Amino acid sequence: MRLDKFLSSMGIASRSEVSAAARRGAITVDGVVCRDASTHIDPDRSAVVFCGRSVTYKKYRYIMLNKPEGYVSATEDGKDPTVLDLLPEEYKKFNLFPCGRLDKNTLGLMLITDNGELSHRLLSPKRHVKKTYVYRSKFPITDEEKELLESGVTLDDGYETKPSVIELDSGRDSGKITLTEGKYHQIKRMFESVNNKIIYLERVTFGPLVLDASLGRGEWRELNENEIKALEEHAK
Repeated sequence: MRLDKFLSSMGIASRSEVSAAARRGAITVDGVVCRDASTHIDPDRSAVVFCGRSVTYKKYRYIMLNKPEGYVSATEDGKDPTVLDLLPEEYKKFNLFPCGRLDKNTLGLMLITDNGELSHRLLSPKRHVKKTYVYRSKFPITDEEKELLESGVTLDDGYETKPSVIELDSGRDSGKITLTEGKYHQIKRMFESVNNKIIYLERVTFGPLVLDASLGRGEWRELNENEIKALEEHAK
């Protein structure tokens, strides 16, 4: 890969800025000053330093976001702010997108990435990737309603949901629900099918990922290597 392409793809600088820095002698490759931005390097092995900053190659980016209320799960929207608006300006150079969707007023764990293939596999119905949500409902859930929701219910459009797992809190009007699918407003519609209403919903797991408790609403961090490997294994 050309040096200028490498640095621009990492969001460090534009190709013209890389060329100018190279001419100034501000870039080193494996400890040697490189004045030619068209020099070919091995992105996985070459040690590149740009203006005193060491640059590590990342083919893809993976970001865990704690989604707040009022943001839509999209790359752009003409009306509401999107989850990408919560990221710093420098990340807008990459083709990032949310992996899956959360409703505008649903909170919690979102994966944002630029790895389209992995995202497609994680969202494929064939892989049955589990998602767990903390919820609160308007009315307590009876044993009969819990059994119905777990075995599968028919939504308002005739779709029959796959089995789910519900862990009820002591008051029975809150708990956790785990699904392996993600139809439009699915959990809200499931509860409506038993004459109830969801009044709070927060996703806390997505496949092997668990929402980082240190992240406040609207905060984010890049995934660590172990989390990335776990995602890749889950998507096989």
